[in-house]
Amino acid sequence: MVKKLQDTTTLHNGVEMPWLGLGVFKVEDGAEAVNAVKDAIVNGYRSIDTAAVYQNEKGVGQGIREGLEATGLKREDLFVTSKVWNSDLGYESTLAAYEASLQKLGLDYLDLYLIHWPVEGKYKDAWRALEKLYNDGKVRAIGVSNFHIHHLEDLMKDAEIKPMVDQVEYHPNLTQKELHAFCKEQGIQLEAWSPLMQGKLLDHPVLSEIADRHNKTTAQVIIRWDLQNGVVTIPKSIKEERIKSNSDVFDFELSNEEMEKIDNLNQNLRCGPDPDNFDF
Repeated sequence: MVKKLQDTTTLHNGVEMPWLGLGVFKVEDGAEAVNAVKDAIVNGYRSIDTAAVYQNEKGVGQGIREGLEATGLKREDLFVTSKVWNSDLGYESTLAAYEASLQKLGLDYLDLYLIHWPVEGKYKDAWRALEKLYNDGKVRAIGVSNFHIHHLEDLMKDAEIKPMVDQVEYHPNLTQKELHAFCKEQGIQLEAWSPLMQGKLLDHPVLSEIADRHNKTTAQVIIRWDLQNGVVTIPKSIKEERIKSNSDVFDFELSNEEMEKIDNLNQNLRCGPDPDNFDF
């Protein structure tokens, strides 16, 4: 069981990935990104998740440098993720996109690089590029984001390397049970984006009742539910108080009954696009 903020899961290639990290979707580049990332590192976070399309890699990189300086940690103490955007999918263009992300972040390597969306006809060439980056030692782990089971099966038919991570929308209204079971079977680590459903679940009566019982917030209950389900999670916040609060989930445990109650909130409801039907 996950006992502290720095605890990790071991990916199928042996790389250790923190269970809990900071997501920076919709965090503005500049001071907002710098401060959120620095605050997260100072408060014990060891995983930061960004993407080319977030347009904040520069600020994230600066926040990493300031966070390392403030704590005396080394680059290798952190786990940094970015993602290649749809318009760059393709063999050469993915390799170029990776280098562009590194340059903006000011880093020599990434710990995890993901294909952001399964654009039909393009993700296999992009995956070959990720395999090259991995085989060349330029990235420690590779994976995908927003891939359904059929996308994963299609990719793995021709892949030399199986994805290590699938980062998907995952929260109590979208529990993705079949995908989760498939990933477990294949040794692919499931990771949750938008674990709090962009704040839409924070007043849910079932979650509020469980939170009151444990003297916790609904956000803390949802994050704990993720971790007890064996799902890596990256809640986003730009406020230091909330960043700290989101990580204060290691002094309580949800019972089997509570876990089941939360599981039963599933409605297959998304706040983001369906990977089978997206247009961007």
